[in-house]
Amino acid sequence: MQVAPCCRVFLLVGSLTLASWVHGAGGSHQSIPPSVVKLWASAFGGEMKSISAKYSGSQLLQKKYKEFERAVRVEEIDGLHLVKRLAEDMEEMFHKKAEAMKRLVEAAEEAHLQHEEDPDLQYEYFNAVLINEVDEEDRYLDLGGEFILQPNDHFNNLSVNLSLSVVQVPTNMYNKDSAIVNGVYWSEALNKVFVDNFERDPSLIWQYFGSAKGFFRQYPGIKWKPDEHGVIAFDCRNRKWYIQAATSPKDVVILVDVSGSMKGLRLTIARQTVSSILDTLGDDDFFNIIAYNEEIHYVEPCINDSLVQADVGNKGHFRKHLDKLFAKGIGMLDIALTEAFNLLNDYNQTGRGSMCSQAIMLVTDGATDTYDTVFAKYNWPERKVRIFPYLIGRESAFADNLKWMACANKGYFTQISTLADVQENVMEYLHVLSRPKVIDQEHDTVWTEAYIDSTLPQAQQQDPGLGPVLMTTVAMPVFSTKNETRNRGILLGVVGTDVPVSELLKTIPKYKLGIHGYAFAITNNGYILTHPDLRPLYGDGKKRGRKPTYSSASVDLSEVEWEDRDNMLRNAMVNRKTGLFSMEVRKTVDKGKRVLVLHNDYYYTDIKGTPFSLGVALSRGHGKFFFRGNVTVEEGLHDLEHPDVELADEWTYCNTDEHAEHRYLTQIEAIKLYLSGHEPHLQCDKELIQEVLFDAVVTAPLEAYWTSLVLNKSENSDKGVEIAYLGTRTGLSRINLFVVPDQITNKDFLTAEDKEGVFNADHFPLWYKRAAEQVPGTFVYSLPFNTGWYRMGTPVGENKSVVLASTAIQLLDERKSPIAAAVGIQMKLEFFQKKFWTASRQCAALDGKCSISCDDKHINCYLIDNNGFVLVAEDDTLTGKFFGEAEGAVMNKLLHMGSFKRVTLFDYQAICSIYTESSDSGHTLLDPYFAAFAAIKWIMTELVIFLLEFNLYSWWYSNDLTAKAQSVGRKMQVPCDLEYPAFVSERTIKENTGNIDCDGCIKSFVIQQIPSSNLFMVVTDNKCDCSMIEPVTMVPIEIIVCSLTWTSHNESLKCERLRFQKDRRRPDTCHPYHPEENSMECGGAVALLPSVAATLLCALLALFPR
Repeated sequence: MQVAPCCRVFLLVGSLTLASWVHGAGGSHQSIPPSVVKLWASAFGGEMKSISAKYSGSQLLQKKYKEFERAVRVEEIDGLHLVKRLAEDMEEMFHKKAEAMKRLVEAAEEAHLQHEEDPDLQYEYFNAVLINEVDEEDRYLDLGGEFILQPNDHFNNLSVNLSLSVVQVPTNMYNKDSAIVNGVYWSEALNKVFVDNFERDPSLIWQYFGSAKGFFRQYPGIKWKPDEHGVIAFDCRNRKWYIQAATSPKDVVILVDVSGSMKGLRLTIARQTVSSILDTLGDDDFFNIIAYNEEIHYVEPCINDSLVQADVGNKGHFRKHLDKLFAKGIGMLDIALTEAFNLLNDYNQTGRGSMCSQAIMLVTDGATDTYDTVFAKYNWPERKVRIFPYLIGRESAFADNLKWMACANKGYFTQISTLADVQENVMEYLHVLSRPKVIDQEHDTVWTEAYIDSTLPQAQQQDPGLGPVLMTTVAMPVFSTKNETRNRGILLGVVGTDVPVSELLKTIPKYKLGIHGYAFAITNNGYILTHPDLRPLYGDGKKRGRKPTYSSASVDLSEVEWEDRDNMLRNAMVNRKTGLFSMEVRKTVDKGKRVLVLHNDYYYTDIKGTPFSLGVALSRGHGKFFFRGNVTVEEGLHDLEHPDVELADEWTYCNTDEHAEHRYLTQIEAIKLYLSGHEPHLQCDKELIQEVLFDAVVTAPLEAYWTSLVLNKSENSDKGVEIAYLGTRTGLSRINLFVVPDQITNKDFLTAEDKEGVFNADHFPLWYKRAAEQVPGTFVYSLPFNTGWYRMGTPVGENKSVVLASTAIQLLDERKSPIAAAVGIQMKLEFFQKKFWTASRQCAALDGKCSISCDDKHINCYLIDNNGFVLVAEDDTLTGKFFGEAEGAVMNKLLHMGSFKRVTLFDYQAICSIYTESSDSGHTLLDPYFAAFAAIKWIMTELVIFLLEFNLYSWWYSNDLTAKAQSVGRKMQVPCDLEYPAFVSERTIKENTGNIDCDGCIKSFVIQQIPSSNLFMVVTDNKCDCSMIEPVTMVPIEIIVCSLTWTSHNESLKCERLRFQKDRRRPDTCHPYHPEENSMECGGAVALLPSVAATLLCALLALFPR
């Protein structure tokens, strides 16, 4: 989708046309005999039902389940009991991770307590970048050496060392710095604990210690590789898990000096400083940005009396406004400080925000006064608001005033001379805010919201196929426990371990949730931790990537369960309540092209010891019932070991990850070992195993049945049927091939490549779900969208399309019967189409001369499904397309008559393409890569000129650095919200006829349901040109407010959206200040003039790779 720079209102192409174009049905114009169409439909439906039932074995399987009817017990699922039990299982899993972190904290603090700082310490450690690297003479480099690495399947087959950790030091830091060497030395004690933790809990993946000094110790050891520029930008201290563990929630007002003296590079550094501060804020924090000169200018004028939550969207919105800052006038800091204090106080009185730490970040190039009268009035003696001044530029005349402000208000002062200084200096305030927590010795366990990352930094470079994954991190702070440093509150760092969301899914018994049921979890801020409809990635296979702004997957539950308009479900879960909520939902399937209308019951409770709440959704009807069968272990194992049996790959029948000796077992091998009783350490789901054994026994006769069909298949009979398949409620699958593997048309079907077509951790196969919602005994026919002969109207070679036919197997005849299984076949589309055309040539005339046939040139015949997609048409390019695109006039009429209905859907996780006209220099400098080179160029200018001229810098920057960014028409992908339609047939209307007035020409049509199917035959005459009636399409409407030129109405909507704050729950702990805190360690000026030789050398080395 292309979105112009100014927001356009997209009209849904093919909306209902003027009533004057669509007339009611009238027999006087009807030229197509409905009785003939009904005959064709009956003939085609009868033959397809016969073929589908015969080759799928549906009748045999239904009979076998009936035979066991008296041996099974049907139970209604107790949703509240189920969700509480799942929450307990997750609590236990989370607790094990937290206990591992506690052991690391204790070991780290003890090691530091026993260590005496030695400024001359020399210590060789394993540097993550330098290990196994040799020089020209094949000698190992310093801090490298031989480091044994072996592939390990638990770590995605990456080469790791399970005995040792490695240390990563950011590129901009000296890896032999005394502080780093000392920290690395005492933290070696963590190696033993890393190994012990992994032995206790083999499900652990990466464990690590992020030091306050900047180094990152990681277990298991793995080699890191710099990017193409020779840089590793990773700094553990700006990761969300580090910041969240180190500090308490905070309310922050950022004051930015935009007086005339801030022109040129100073304003650019100021923008970057503010942007870096925003990077350190998380979802539990609140902020606002105020620019000042003689007057106060809120960066976002709409938010001039409150703070906003520091979520990804709000931070991105404020960043865009930083480019609009211009320097002029005189800086009146007293007015700005007064405004900031009043804002923090007033907002705190409302009971909103973090209700914890408060801070004012002052970004300026100087202060002529200490403004002690302002502080005396608003902040003393409690000093609850900390002041963090950032002095921009090389001038130090005002450094004393700014440092005094910091020291007098429990803050910290730093000076930022270049863009390269920004990040390191901004991070200092975090260690100050951590002091109260350190003095209290409160080791709060924190859990991050879900975020997108590789399973470790650099993992994708080693194996690009890994791709980013969704995960949460558990982290705990590490403190100095030495008595002599107690009142200084020294934070040593943070320990953490990653927990992929896929690990959470393993604790969820999908078989207990039914075909459409699912479990989901959210954070205290209402953001999704896991949900089957969460889509933080886009693309397929190895080309998957994270969506823009999805480094944090901050998708609110209300954006997925959007039918809950009043946020009743969301707010109850945020507030850690236990209960039940019900609503009708519209769930999309098949890549969003189809919709299922369901009534869901939601059960929810909190996960103790974490900030998360868990929910379970069960669909009413068959989704609320479960049945238990009973067979002997011997007969169950016998039938489970048949070669055609497979179990759901992502379901946990037995936990084979717990112990290393079990990791190479298949689930069937693990079940067999568990039932033998010889492996007491193997943990299995006894109930699921009992039920899968029952399903294996009941479905076993199909293997012999399918084999007999293959053996008795004559040369010319039904050669188009390729595969028969079945799936049961326990994730058991059976597959039979009627052709040799090389002759299968769609080889991806029922493989891992076909993600919607197989049992997954959070959903049943698509064919299973659709069959379950049809009338019992009917088959669902569909054309997979990813296998079409024509894609987007373009031929892709020979016809590789197939048709799937599936039906559900009910356990009982009554309405409340659970669905026991689903069976189906895959057949060639060409075979399916031939059956249709043959049926359409039949007639009831005694002389055999038909009055009408689909071969006639004056009529068009179509076969469409219950969602309006074309399976058969004379024009092959229409296959797989929506019928409304081919016959807009007819589709409009069908909607008008009620044969089909439009269902409006919303996608709040969509990605849209926009074309930017150009990139401005300020925005480019916010990119760290461009910023670094801008800093180097500025240093070199100083060395030559000895004085920074604003116009020289602007000329150099604008003519060089922005050259690469200014590309007219550059395509970008941005998040957007979409509204789009789906279409569903009305089950009660089996047939209909209609006439359409196309500018005086009457077009007639007949629609007839195909018996025992989800299909419809549509026959239209083609004597009229109805092109003046717009087609009906599924083109979405963009509903995101995105324009830079606002109308007053849009301005109001934007403001309302920013000001609106959903319910959230604050973290349980808060450490804003401590009476014993030593506030005199409050910073100092950075070295202003590095040596000319060192500066030149660094600049030349940095520029050389370019």
